[in-house]
Amino acid sequence: MLQAYTLFHVALSLVGIASGFVVIYGMLKNERLERWTALFLVTTVATSVTGFGFPFEKLLPSHRFGVISLALLAVTIAARYRFQMAGPWRLAYVITAVMAQYLDVFVLVVQAFLKVPALHDLAPNQNEPPFAIARGVVLVLFVVLGVLAAKRFRPA
Repeated sequence: MLQAYTLFHVALSLVGIASGFVVIYGMLKNERLERWTALFLVTTVATSVTGFGFPFEKLLPSHRFGVISLALLAVTIAARYRFQMAGPWRLAYVITAVMAQYLDVFVLVVQAFLKVPALHDLAPNQNEPPFAIARGVVLVLFVVLGVLAAKRFRPA
């Protein structure tokens, strides 16, 4: 049962990440991409929520990421659907959507270094240079994407 749940959680995460990149691409092209946005938001919220369904005995970093992600997504959803990205809500939408995507990709990198043998061998403790470089590249990528999206996305 736990294996099926894990597979479901991972599938949600991968769909959320893929659709999130499509949404960010849309922002860079100044396109709203309504269906992709809905898919991104639903699957990313579901990823965070299902993350709390795994057995645990203490609060883990993944739980903190889940709480932060859900808070960001609450702002993203409100900015998009309640406030229609009007005025300062446009920037709030872009920033929180990109940040939520960043968190999911960051978790993907962490999981890759934990689960993929070749990556795990490079950074078994996740404090080695290859892991730091991967984290840094992801951070820089999302800062650049966030700045560009904030400049270019001007929904009518």
